[in-house]
Amino acid sequence: MAFSSSIQPKIKSILDGIAFLVTALSGVFLVLLVASFGWLVFGRYVLNDTPTWVEQMAMLLVTNITFLAAAVGIHERTHLSVDMLSMIVPERIGQVFNILIDVCIAVFGYVMALYGKELVDFAWFRSIPLLSIPIFDWRIPDGIRYFPVVASGVLMCLFAGYRVIINTFSLCSKQFVSADSHSSDVAGDQ
Repeated sequence: MAFSSSIQPKIKSILDGIAFLVTALSGVFLVLLVASFGWLVFGRYVLNDTPTWVEQMAMLLVTNITFLAAAVGIHERTHLSVDMLSMIVPERIGQVFNILIDVCIAVFGYVMALYGKELVDFAWFRSIPLLSIPIFDWRIPDGIRYFPVVASGVLMCLFAGYRVIINTFSLCSKQFVSADSHSSDVAGDQ
């Protein structure tokens, strides 16, 4: 099919690039998390002055790492999924099940993004306690805690939506090519 042969590799490479950037960002957040806890231990036991901001920053970093990595897991199909049923039925029916699963993931991502945006709006005008920059009198808005929920939801919609479109085109065409057959760089893909 023309869609599958011309546009799909371009879209796939764009989505792979987005997944790589999100993974790299999560890695940077992980390094910052480890460094901040190193500073916490140094401050507590060497300087005898515990930095109070580390706990709040750690919560921000952990939510960023978790939600962003979960979205990349959708793209790379490393998320927890139960695909035993789609493996024991005929291949075409299994692909229908996979499409339904991806639709559910996309809807879940949409709901996450929608309600996460509401949380951002609700908490935006409060500041995070103990996490401010007193020199400049900057307050970090509490709504920033929910940005990862919105970003993860949008990415889940994007990644699962791509898979739904490709697998639907493949199911309707005479040739049977799943979206996973174009992502052979991920272990476990069929």
